[in-house]
Amino acid sequence: MAANLFGRYVWLMDILRRYKRLTFQEISELWQESGLGYGEELPLRTFHNHQKAIKDIFDVYIDCDRKDGYRYYIDEPERLEGNNLRSWLISSYATLNQIQADNKLEERIIFENIPSGQVWLTRIAEAMRRNRVLSITHQGFGKPEPSTFEIEPYFLKVVKRRWYVVARSPYYSERNRREGIKPEDVYLVYALDRISDIRDTDKSFKMKKDFDVNRYFEGCCGVITSDEPVRRIVLLAYEHAADYLRTLPLHESQREIEGDDESTLFEYHLKPTLDFYQLVLAQGDQVEVLEPETVREEMRNFAKNMLDYYTGQEDKPCKD
Repeated sequence: MAANLFGRYVWLMDILRRYKRLTFQEISELWQESGLGYGEELPLRTFHNHQKAIKDIFDVYIDCDRKDGYRYYIDEPERLEGNNLRSWLISSYATLNQIQADNKLEERIIFENIPSGQVWLTRIAEAMRRNRVLSITHQGFGKPEPSTFEIEPYFLKVVKRRWYVVARSPYYSERNRREGIKPEDVYLVYALDRISDIRDTDKSFKMKKDFDVNRYFEGCCGVITSDEPVRRIVLLAYEHAADYLRTLPLHESQREIEGDDESTLFEYHLKPTLDFYQLVLAQGDQVEVLEPETVREEMRNFAKNMLDYYTGQEDKPCKD
């Protein structure tokens, strides 16, 4: 019953997010057609109960504009859209509602699998909720063998089909404090698919109030961070590549400068880490870095190395 109610709340927020403004009659008709209502009208009293519950649970306010034909709408929708997690949960649950309401859709919706470390998600999320220190066994790429150490889990982040945990390192933070190294607190990012074991500890921690995760990832295109300053980067996108970038920006700072039928200039303000170069390389020959020259030179090095892979066949092993 609780799951069914949660589904009703999500459904109501989702339709108001999509349709913007609806009368109660329009909401009731959509409810009848949704599959969740089994063809029955939505009682007004039930609607008002849902309206109150949504305010209490999600901090989302559904108001009524009496001057506009008593139409209901989400007050301050930017607060909802600005919360990536809440917006994603509502969209995902709304889709799940529709699939459950109509079994014919179950085999017609294809999801991209995120195979990395999902087994550890609930363990880490629970430790985050309780502020509990975890002992993890982790083996990073390029490491000859795994190591076991403690972390204070702060945030979970998903990037390129991989889950990561952003954590404070008690070991390195204590080392910095002892040796007088600044900054004292050390925060690191661990891929969940590189974790082979997690054990609970009897230790608790308090999140550092001065840690800002947005500042930590400022100018980054993924999980690789850098102390380098944010730089202005200009890309030239050829033909239809510009449409792709418009609908799926490489970075939140993306801004279109100018363009014509053949090409478009895009401006970014970010840190050119490996994550950024991988995103640009994924566009193939459809985009070109114009400036700064140092970033252009780095792209030129990537291109030269790739060319060597495909042209220097003399020393490459061959298939029988």
